Amino acid sequence: MIRLVWLTLATLLLLAQPARADELRPGYLEFTQKTAADWSLVWKAPMRGGVTPATQPILPKGCTAKGEPQRVLGEMAMISTFAVTCAEAVAGRTIGLSNFSAAQTDVLVRVAPLGRPVQALRLTASAPSVEIAARPDAWQVARTYFVIGVEHIVFGYDHLLFVVSLVLLLTGFRTIAIAVTAFTVAHSITLIGTTLGFLGLPQRPVEAIIALSIIFLAVEIVKKKDGELRLSERVPWVVAFLFGLLHGFGFAGALKEIGLPESDVPTALLTFNLGVETGQLLIVAATLALLWGLRNMRPGWTQPAIRASSYAIGTVASMWLLERVLL
Repeated sequence: MIRLVWLTLATLLLLAQPARADELRPGYLEFTQKTAADWSLVWKAPMRGGVTPATQPILPKGCTAKGEPQRVLGEMAMISTFAVTCAEAVAGRTIGLSNFSAAQTDVLVRVAPLGRPVQALRLTASAPSVEIAARPDAWQVARTYFVIGVEHIVFGYDHLLFVVSLVLLLTGFRTIAIAVTAFTVAHSITLIGTTLGFLGLPQRPVEAIIALSIIFLAVEIVKKKDGELRLSERVPWVVAFLFGLLHGFGFAGALKEIGLPESDVPTALLTFNLGVETGQLLIVAATLALLWGLRNMRPGWTQPAIRASSYAIGTVASMWLLERVLL
């Protein structure tokens, strides 16, 4: 029993490293054609995720950079802008990054040729270069942003812990389904509204309140008693909806970091949101499966494990809250 508690605490505390939880900070490589031979390359290198100064763009064959790049330090990223000349067409050529094999983040590549569709591609540590298609697949943008959406909910640890906390707090599949649906509807509203410019809140206070929402659920789990319904148990869908609105601003902030292809905003926005929902369902299913297995194999361990998990979740979220308020 003690071993289980320590394992739970250690696993959840690992999620706090680094303490900044909303870790979808992918790199961004934009290759835009200006004239028949002139291109602009923007390399937005995140300061986290294993990207080092040695990680630099690899231009398509026949393209060369003109002079030194202009560099600007942005929020959590170094932005370098290169003027590039290409002696021949880039279709069928590869673009990528050097010294990227140890990276722990992805890089979104946006290629915008004159008079042709914008291409949205992804670089990973296992695939640090991609081919620029002559005729891009119509579903290319959809696939790219769907995967990014899944990764954001699965690896955006604050959102992940909120969903896990909802499942640990509530009982009954119907109750959990209603609460998760309310959370989904709410964060979809603010995600879409913020991305399209209709809504907006400063990102730093939003991130602090997201951490506070996780602490609130952790406290609710600890104080839960048989026969005494807590606020979040009486109206779980209301609590999930209100906090979901705030989490939607967090999703929108991450999507703003990534950027949207100007010609495919509806497709990218829709598939990113669908990716988030798919990742969310995977988290709910995995948590329910673990609880089901624990109840069947070790019934007496279920409540102590949930309590230990809630303390660990609350501790991690408190660290995030302090960092986001004080730093």
